Amino acid sequence: MNKPRAQRNQTITLTSEERDMLRKQIAYADAWEPTRWENAIVCAPLLEVIDRVPDGVADLIIIDPPYNLAKDFGGLSFSAISSDKYIAYLRTWFDKVCDKLKPTGTLYMCGDWKCTAALQTVIEERLTILNRITWQREKGRGARANWKNGMEDIWFAVKDPHNYYFDVESVKQRRRVLAPYRINGEPKDWEATEEGNYRLTYPSNFWDDISIPFWSMPENTDHPTQKPEKLYAKLILASSREGDVVFDPFMGSGTAAVVAKKLGRRYLGIEINEEYCLWAAKRLHMAEENTEIQGYTDGIFWERNSRRGKKE
Repeated sequence: MNKPRAQRNQTITLTSEERDMLRKQIAYADAWEPTRWENAIVCAPLLEVIDRVPDGVADLIIIDPPYNLAKDFGGLSFSAISSDKYIAYLRTWFDKVCDKLKPTGTLYMCGDWKCTAALQTVIEERLTILNRITWQREKGRGARANWKNGMEDIWFAVKDPHNYYFDVESVKQRRRVLAPYRINGEPKDWEATEEGNYRLTYPSNFWDDISIPFWSMPENTDHPTQKPEKLYAKLILASSREGDVVFDPFMGSGTAAVVAKKLGRRYLGIEINEEYCLWAAKRLHMAEENTEIQGYTDGIFWERNSRRGKKE
């Protein structure tokens, strides 16, 4: 029996009527036609349908695979295995996913401390790695016999290191200036506003401005490893243009597809769990009326807990 939710809890839920309506927006493996890949949610095991996805269709691929740890995904359980076995698991599908990337395309792949080396090994067999992003995930109370895991990685890789798209101007961050320096009384490289003193900066490969979705955020679902919309917005803005195709082969609750839609991109998501597909479909429906991404306003990413990013 589900526990009653607090009045302010905005976690996405589904009524029976919504389920019936949203199922009509999902393509199932036995009926999905590969010509209907654009802006599609496909409910199926990845290896069952990946060969139906046209090669070279994606400008950007974002992968958030099962990490090498024990985790239950709505009844589908994963167990921690040896690094060699995990690498072998990645190889069962990674080559096929890479085939869907355009020659000028970009791929991002998420992982934690335990599986990140395996991810690097497999990615480098097909692509050129340009960087590793580390982002701070503040959630949970920590562990009694170990350091709290407060970081995750995202590998940034391309097919052609001499020909790929990257727009750093679209992902600038507005940071608070703690020691404002002036020349002849005028701000140097910062702006004085009614909301405080800020500097517009280029992002590094360490991101400390991300909030994990929680109960008071309208993007929140009960997915155990949901990624924040703000996190994926940075990837999509930097590495795709409006109208480009974003492919997510482990779609989960739909964050990549939702952010792609909010930012004017096309999307394709594959997910084995029907409940997660339904959450994604509802979020996509909600995005038709609300294109807001928390922490991203007027083309600028704001610091966590700043006034413009206060909803985080």
